[in-house]
Amino acid sequence: MSHDLARENRQLRDQLKQLIANAQKNQQILQRHQRLDLQLISADSFQALFDTLFSTFPETAGLDIVTLGLIDGQYDIRRILVQLEVNLSELPQLIFLQDESEYGDLSGQLHKPMLGAYSEERFGMMFPEPLAPPASAAIVPLRRHTRLIGTLNLGSNDPERFMPNMSTDFIEHMASIAAICVENVINNERLKHIGLTDPLTGVNNRRYLERRLLEEIGRSRRQQTPLSCMYMDIDHFKQINDRIGHQAGDEVLRGVAGRIKAELRLSDSLGRFGGEEFVVLLTDTEREDAVNVAERIRQSIAEQPLVLASGEALNVTISVGVAGLLPAMADEAVETTSQHLVARADHALYEAKALGRNRVVVES
Repeated sequence: MSHDLARENRQLRDQLKQLIANAQKNQQILQRHQRLDLQLISADSFQALFDTLFSTFPETAGLDIVTLGLIDGQYDIRRILVQLEVNLSELPQLIFLQDESEYGDLSGQLHKPMLGAYSEERFGMMFPEPLAPPASAAIVPLRRHTRLIGTLNLGSNDPERFMPNMSTDFIEHMASIAAICVENVINNERLKHIGLTDPLTGVNNRRYLERRLLEEIGRSRRQQTPLSCMYMDIDHFKQINDRIGHQAGDEVLRGVAGRIKAELRLSDSLGRFGGEEFVVLLTDTEREDAVNVAERIRQSIAEQPLVLASGEALNVTISVGVAGLLPAMADEAVETTSQHLVARADHALYEAKALGRNRVVVES
């Protein structure tokens, strides 16, 4: 009898040790997830958010890959990232979609997490090359005020990690925090961006462009790459204001800015320099190629009238001066080079106006 009791006591002690060990392990897991929550909540920039989602989160949750899909129909987020000099090609885990329909067959089901074995047809766009496809995946909707802003996409090399019948409480908790943090970071970066944006046209302001000029000249010198500048002016803009009013003039400014922007790459910078003047920086662009871009912009404005809110179709033209960064400027201070580059483009602009307007002139 005593032998049986001793054996039973040993079994109970072993079970108690196992329970204590499991409790300690669960406590450690809980503490790691709490730290992850705090790290996400404290993210105040895109870089901090991406580091947490793409590095800390997979390590904490035992995942092999995490990607983030963001709906960005107006390219607002992408433009901010480019202006922050975030190299999107180095972030394959970051995926942009124009609207919810790009989720394909999943678009009508994104009111709850979608779990299951990985298939290219179903989950492929959320784990694009060069990322290795997982064995199982969870596509978790990120919603703010019922609006879908994107998805958090979790992948595991364990085919049984994400099964359709498993509980999604933890995943949904993570998604709710991630959605708030993603929205907060986007809004925070937008607020920073507002201070560098012209409120009338929505393009960059002079302050931003002057700062960007210094950065791009420095980069061009370091990497030995070309840089071109275009100075643009709306022809006879004072006559437009005098004839049809300042409100219509504002519409013209917005319309011209929109057409210029439509012809540029994400890496290019457009800014309103004052009044009816715009300046564009074309990175990695030789002066001759910049002339082609300028001519394309000029044609897009001249060949199609701007339709105002009143219904009036208004013919508008612009004049453009083009200048490029010169090797002889390499020994100048960056600030001096910046001033000279803009001044040379401005001088070419005045030549274009003297020659009759509605034309592109490259510095002589």
